Amino acid sequence: MWRKSSPVRGWPVLPRVALFFVACVAMLIVATPLARAIPHVQPAISIGLATSSGTLLLTYLFVRWDGVTAQDVGIAPDRRSVIRLVAGFTIGLVLVAINTLAMWSTGHVTWVRAPAPSHSDAAMTLVAFVLLASREELAFHGYPLRRLECSFGLGVAQAVVALVFALEHVAGGAGWVNAFLGSGIGALLFGMAAIASRGLAMPIGLHAAWNVGDWIRGGKDSSGLWRPIVEQEYASSVGMAGMGSYIAVFLMTTFGLWMWHRTFGRSGDAIG
Repeated sequence: MWRKSSPVRGWPVLPRVALFFVACVAMLIVATPLARAIPHVQPAISIGLATSSGTLLLTYLFVRWDGVTAQDVGIAPDRRSVIRLVAGFTIGLVLVAINTLAMWSTGHVTWVRAPAPSHSDAAMTLVAFVLLASREELAFHGYPLRRLECSFGLGVAQAVVALVFALEHVAGGAGWVNAFLGSGIGALLFGMAAIASRGLAMPIGLHAAWNVGDWIRGGKDSSGLWRPIVEQEYASSVGMAGMGSYIAVFLMTTFGLWMWHRTFGRSGDAIG
């Protein structure tokens, strides 16, 4: 039998979190080619299902090792989890809409309808984004964020997790600017959502909704419902408007969640 030990605190948490990150990356590296080999299943779905399930199991192992509970790292669902998921998804779509409006306001980009995917393809894309978002939230804003916060405080925890999150995207092929100003800023929002709501349902909803909304407007590798047509000579200004508004709305939303946490967190009230 595995005997429960006293909860680990302080500096010993740091190497355990580092080991958790390494294990998550190794799992992703191993699972990706295996999942893609599964016939008749969209690769993103098989990869998302395999890695999110594996990361959840890994989280439980580290939780037992640290002598804490699933609630301590935000992976235990409760009766409000569905509400938080829907709230996060709604907020995420609003952020996409604001970002899209900022680019449209430059007057140099329009969106035209793309060849419509089938209903089944669209549904599978939605499922894939939810699964992939679940894997990333489990890998970054569950065990690592909450254990670092417990030992070093919110600021250090957010900074470390955002840095590692950005570096994983660099390793995945993203440019340095997009990784740090895009994924890194996003990590701050998703992390604050996890802290403020004391769980992963809201950040999973936020994360998935941003990716779904970006896919709908043609921002992903595969065509969504629309595709952008940018005037070539103004591509730089449209890109700056998109990145600037992204940073602004994500940081403002992060600040709002932080204010909620600061005001109500100590009284035991979580969002949702």
